[in-house]
Amino acid sequence: MKRYTQHTTEFSDSAGVPFWKKAAPVDRVYIGYGLFIVLLVVISYILGATHFLPFDPQEINMDLLMAPPQTEGHLLGTDFMGRDILSRLIIGIQAYFLPGLLAIGIALVLGTCFGVLAGYWGGGLDIASTFLSNLLNSFPRLVLILLMVAAFKPNIYLVMAVVGITSIPTVASLIKSKIQFLKQKNFIEAATALGLKNAAIIFKHILWHNCRSVLIIQATLGMAEAILIETSLSYLGFGVQEPTPSWGNMVQSGANYFMQGNFWPSTAPALTILLTIMGFHLLGDGLNNILERKRDQ
Repeated sequence: MKRYTQHTTEFSDSAGVPFWKKAAPVDRVYIGYGLFIVLLVVISYILGATHFLPFDPQEINMDLLMAPPQTEGHLLGTDFMGRDILSRLIIGIQAYFLPGLLAIGIALVLGTCFGVLAGYWGGGLDIASTFLSNLLNSFPRLVLILLMVAAFKPNIYLVMAVVGITSIPTVASLIKSKIQFLKQKNFIEAATALGLKNAAIIFKHILWHNCRSVLIIQATLGMAEAILIETSLSYLGFGVQEPTPSWGNMVQSGANYFMQGNFWPSTAPALTILLTIMGFHLLGDGLNNILERKRDQ
């Protein structure tokens, strides 16, 4: 009895310490950079949605074709049609932001449902949810997306819905594993013995107190994946089409002039993609190390 009391006390003391004080310096750097990228993306999306931009991203200026950075107020220069690259980068966030949130929402909500069914009740529900997860995992994601694009020519929202659906097994597996770990600690049996209802145990004590870190981490990684898929499809010509800007089609259109020494039209969006995806991944990695106590193991 003494041993269990001591463990509970230690856990409570640790739980009362703010997570940033428990973080290793490298994890603080990861999270700081990731939060900076998230803030920058959100602010840029708002600026694009309100059209509060340095220049009109669709305005063609024949006198400033392929103008280098810092030319007449164009911080990142202009593209092959004289359009401001910075303004198009800001507008390009709209190509993946809301569709990415849709993919994340589908993956987290449905993945959590499957994970709870498999981990909490088990039995036939575990078999059924595991079968559905394995069925979704059996389809190569990129091939499935390309086949759907070739057959139906859907918009980016439908593509991201497919991305979210194919991400369900990953979330379900994580939630299921977490619940099975709690079962080994007699956590659920103790909660049931105290008279708590299943809804309170699942939503409050399992998902909120023990699984929210998993869901937050998966959300950050899911946004990074959404950016990668959207920009890849746009680069290949299957996603957002000109003249609507997307980071992917900006790289593709600027690549035609790279060997002529005009590297900024393709380099600027390529670096933006790299730094943004890296920010979301580092944010997820840092949160994983802190919230899941990876550094302590």
